[in-house]
Amino acid sequence: MSHADDRYYVPHASHWPIVGSLGLLLLMVGMSNWLNGAAPGFWIMMSGAAVLVFMLIGWFGTVIGESEKGLYNQQVDMSFRMGMFWFIFSEVMFFSAFFGALFYARNMAIPWLGGESNNFFTNLLLWSGFENTWPTNGPANVGGEYEAMAPFGLPLINTAILLTSSVTVTIAHHALQENKRGIVKLFLAATFILGFVFVYLQGAEYIHAYHEMNLKLTSGIYGSTFFMLTGFHGMHVTIGAIMLFIIWLRVMKGHFTATGHFGFEAVAWYWHFVDVVWLGLYVFVYWL
Repeated sequence: MSHADDRYYVPHASHWPIVGSLGLLLLMVGMSNWLNGAAPGFWIMMSGAAVLVFMLIGWFGTVIGESEKGLYNQQVDMSFRMGMFWFIFSEVMFFSAFFGALFYARNMAIPWLGGESNNFFTNLLLWSGFENTWPTNGPANVGGEYEAMAPFGLPLINTAILLTSSVTVTIAHHALQENKRGIVKLFLAATFILGFVFVYLQGAEYIHAYHEMNLKLTSGIYGSTFFMLTGFHGMHVTIGAIMLFIIWLRVMKGHFTATGHFGFEAVAWYWHFVDVVWLGLYVFVYWL
């Protein structure tokens, strides 16, 4: 942190926002074309992803360099905290949309199609015999027969892994506040390793679901909500584990102090958010 706390650091003109916008454009165009069967779509999407990775490495590297030079003060620190707060809030709204879709399907659309409404003709004439049960792939049996994912086995193991990682990152945070850097390195490493193990096990779960259970993204409303919720959460775990690894590298290089370590705190906030989302997901997707 800078000793010049009466000044607010104004960054110089940056090209990184333009680079990021280009990456997002390529990613969007490529993905939309790929999903619609266009041959170049996949490679356009991957090029967009590569541009985004390049942007993140460059932009974050710039911010880290400015921080280590002592250019930031308490006002800048507060700006970072507010920015991270609103970012996590946007992520809460993102997952709320998918949980809302799951709630609508289970508690409104499926009962309605099953005849539990004033408009009984929907069930008698359109989907005669369809029953209000969950999980379901809908009255048209979209995707064919499948097995629902049980809450035991890998999902339960992954729950234990994420809960443990939440404890390890908290221990690392308290150790950093007490300037016990050896403990920080150990427990922070344990946290990102647990994160990568979670992603690996979720990949194994997906392979089992596709090949042994015929449970796919195309398995009606159950398959789509299952893979959208767990898939996007897995993506967030992957991003979080990578960020934790980068923070660990910074700790190894001697970055952060007992009183100035917002980069560490921001990633820890994000990781706790990922853990909380998984708990809700595990209950509403796997158990109920």
